[in-house]
Amino acid sequence: MNTRGFLRRAHAGGFRDRHEAGRALGRALAGYRTQSGLVVIGLARGGVPVAAEVAAVLGATTDVTLDVLVVRKLGMPGHQELALGAITRDQLVLNDRLVANLGVAQHDIEAILERERRELQRRENTYRLGRPPPDVTGRTVILVDDGVATGATMRVAALSVRAAGAAKVVVAVPTGPDSIFGMFGDAADDVVCVYTPQPFVAVGLSYRDFDQVTDEEVTAALTAR
Repeated sequence: MNTRGFLRRAHAGGFRDRHEAGRALGRALAGYRTQSGLVVIGLARGGVPVAAEVAAVLGATTDVTLDVLVVRKLGMPGHQELALGAITRDQLVLNDRLVANLGVAQHDIEAILERERRELQRRENTYRLGRPPPDVTGRTVILVDDGVATGATMRVAALSVRAAGAAKVVVAVPTGPDSIFGMFGDAADDVVCVYTPQPFVAVGLSYRDFDQVTDEEVTAALTAR
């Protein structure tokens, strides 16, 4: 894995909002400006406005396709922030060890999957407006989110685009823990992170404005290009 795209942000204040973070991330991805046929994919919802800024920066010098990937975390019943795994439209990653350690029953896993697949399909229909996913075969795909904590959702996203035929998979986020560079060795070819606060507690603490992104904002970002 190549981690040379990493750039530590000098100040501890983080970012004003996802737009500022996206522009900083776009600059950190400068090495990809000369590649043609780039695909920049934002993880819905919070990663899409960041991805839109990245695509705008890189698109100044090369052709860039902006798209969205809906990833749903499989939250522990009663503790939704604890990820048992994650899904995309065609991939499932389950932390079997965590499931076993917590004693989560199979019928509970199936109920979580059914609920999250319904929500995933709703969001796909809302954001795509009938458009098919881009053909990533043989192309470099830059996967963007507003940050990484455990890496569960980004991992399933990377595996999904790899399975779809991407030639190179780049994980790119504005913020995450130092350990981010060891999270995706079997799923990504490059990891770019702009800011790794010490200690890292949560993605939202790297932003002064971290309001939830709405479906309308996602659709507007995707249709503006």
